[in-house]
Amino acid sequence: MERMKKVGHVRVRRPDEMPESRIGIGFEKLDRAVFDPEKAYDKIAALGVRWIRLQSGWQRTEREKGVYDFAWLDSVVDNFLRRGCTPWICLCYGNELYNEEAKKMFGAVGVPPVRTEEQRAGWRNYVRALAAHFAGRVSWLEVWNEPEYTWRDENLERNVGRPENGEEYGRFVIETAEAAREGNPDVHIIGGVVCRNDLNFPYHAFEAGMGAYIDAFSFHEYTADETTVPVKVGYLGGLCRRYNPAIRLIQGESGSQSRSDGCGALSGRAWTPEKQAKQCLRHTVMDLTTDVLFTSYFTSVDMIEALNGTVGEKASYLDYGYFGVLSADFDEEGFSTGTYTPKPSYYALQTLCSVFGEAFRCEPLPASFLTLGSLRTQGLDTPAAEVLNAGFSRENGSFALAYWKGSDLLTTSFEGTTSLHLAALPEELHLIDLANGDVYEFPENMTVNRDGNCYTLKNIPLRDYPMLLTFGRFTEIEYDT
Repeated sequence: MERMKKVGHVRVRRPDEMPESRIGIGFEKLDRAVFDPEKAYDKIAALGVRWIRLQSGWQRTEREKGVYDFAWLDSVVDNFLRRGCTPWICLCYGNELYNEEAKKMFGAVGVPPVRTEEQRAGWRNYVRALAAHFAGRVSWLEVWNEPEYTWRDENLERNVGRPENGEEYGRFVIETAEAAREGNPDVHIIGGVVCRNDLNFPYHAFEAGMGAYIDAFSFHEYTADETTVPVKVGYLGGLCRRYNPAIRLIQGESGSQSRSDGCGALSGRAWTPEKQAKQCLRHTVMDLTTDVLFTSYFTSVDMIEALNGTVGEKASYLDYGYFGVLSADFDEEGFSTGTYTPKPSYYALQTLCSVFGEAFRCEPLPASFLTLGSLRTQGLDTPAAEVLNAGFSRENGSFALAYWKGSDLLTTSFEGTTSLHLAALPEELHLIDLANGDVYEFPENMTVNRDGNCYTLKNIPLRDYPMLLTFGRFTEIEYDT
């Protein structure tokens, strides 16, 4: 970027300044109390994220049959509401008061209350009480978490993706939706919450009648290749429309680790803090090109994964994950300690939130990528066909063009150049480095062949994460003095 002229920085904005933001983050696993939320509230709100995904913790809330202590969840919800964020709640998991097998699983993870009428009634009562308790504060409730992966039978076997589980889950969604709407008729219900790429499980859930009871369908997508995102949105949207055209899609979890030795999704890959930030930018920008209602990054703080732990076997749930945009240390019980320090991914996500915090449209722009000679690379620009890009516009007449080289994040670190021909766009032009929010102007020798408002940008910086060209006042800039 040394050839560019730095002129300022994207103004970081609060969540309450961006009521139409489609970007969120996970604040999960407090049902298992694995980190200290008090140390994270201000830092997460300072990101500018609007949507905050929580997990309800039936077992943590109902410790005596019919008695619900929502105090711990009240604190989380209210802390975020005060900071201008919008919490939404994933309803999960089991409860040892009703399921004997839940006593064996750390946090009662993956033990659905569907085997007896007492279990189903206990769940319905809990959901009804939660929906009523949070009416006016929480409008979106999600049913279970990754059911095609965590849904266990009475022998605690997962039988991943089994059709019978899909049908059982579909009926479970119906019962849950009915109970929630008895507690709060205005609540919105999210079903699906799928994490796999096949359609077998959700198909059987829809065949059981789920489609008539949900307002949105959520999915999780952990990948180092963001080009799979619109493909998944396409086929899941196609499935939803077969059963209820009004269903919206929500990207409920995505992210990557910042170390190669973590547990959970994408474990064992050559992740670093810098690669995590790049994955965050690439995946989130790609999400914003689709019609998902919102997208949620996983997650806020480094913590144990705690999905497959066995009670009494500490080693089974000390499965450290490093997905957080805030780093943490761990005590001997696996609790996240330390000061929760921002990683590079924190600043990348913060910039995205500020830039894309207002309503926009995704649309092609009059911008044609070129492959010109480049002294910078001692050869040519990156071939135009290899430059991924997406155009955005706002009602104020401004536009933005995100562009990046879709190289393999895990094996390469890329820096090159590209060129493009532009026409009929506002002449106020800036380049934003989305990794840190720095704003640049172009030197005269990069703007050539100008014919009125039709010109070429020659050999401009190209990275393996999205850079953003803005035309007009697409975002607020704090200029250097």
